[in-house]
Amino acid sequence: MKVANIDHRAHLVEGGLYFDIAQASDGRFPADPQAVFGRWQEISDWAAGSSLGNGRPYRASELLPPVPRPRQIFAVGLNYLEHAAEARVEPPREPMVFTKFFTSLTGPRGTVALPSAAVDWEVELVVVIGRAAWQIEAEDGWKYVAGLMIGQDLSDRARQFAGSQPQFSLSKSSPGFSPIGPYVADVREVPDPDDLAIECSVNGEVMQRDRTASMLFSVGEIMARLSRILPLLEGDIIFTGTPAGVAIGRTPQRYLRAGDRLASRIEGLGEMLHDMTGAATAAREHGTQPGRN
Repeated sequence: MKVANIDHRAHLVEGGLYFDIAQASDGRFPADPQAVFGRWQEISDWAAGSSLGNGRPYRASELLPPVPRPRQIFAVGLNYLEHAAEARVEPPREPMVFTKFFTSLTGPRGTVALPSAAVDWEVELVVVIGRAAWQIEAEDGWKYVAGLMIGQDLSDRARQFAGSQPQFSLSKSSPGFSPIGPYVADVREVPDPDDLAIECSVNGEVMQRDRTASMLFSVGEIMARLSRILPLLEGDIIFTGTPAGVAIGRTPQRYLRAGDRLASRIEGLGEMLHDMTGAATAAREHGTQPGRN
């Protein structure tokens, strides 16, 4: 099962067509994309055994953030050994966790404004919580996951390192800095969710390429450690870290520029495409309303 957000309504995506969940279920399930995660298992069982009726083709430009209003957005830093090496820091002994803010969310297609000349790419596997998790064990982590999607943890390095100490959450939460999508894929339909090919390219040049099996802390371990401190709630999302190949680790450094096209791909989860613009251009196009792409 793949669930997308089209016109602010939850849709199943199947065979190049999409089906409005509320309409196809005769109102049994909600139209609100955020509400489906509290009933993920029930909707999955229904979708597997029901005739969905007539679907229609969709355009990628119609896709909105598939998780539009998560109550909590977690992100894990330095979760790949080679990324820690390019950052010239010791690999963390505990997951390095920060938060990204809701207004940074955007969909899998569109434009992103560059607030500085030092905006970096960071492709990541994003986990969507399917049921509340509190003080769970790592081996049980996947039982609490609804699905997976692609994410970008875009980072303004100028803001991040402007002070005496790094500033993580604010430097990674400008409007459009948390693209997610193109849909949420049911984790049970992903052949090996612990080992997926992941890559990012700029203007067709591959910048990052690895497998999620290279993560220092697995999805289950991340969830277990987070859940020892606070509950994970249905519809929460976790950015699980980025591989090596970011701009700040290159010699010479090469950051995103207006006109660049950023492509993000994960095996079995599709692709996201975003075009970079200057701040003034993006403000005119989007009316300075974050999270609406």
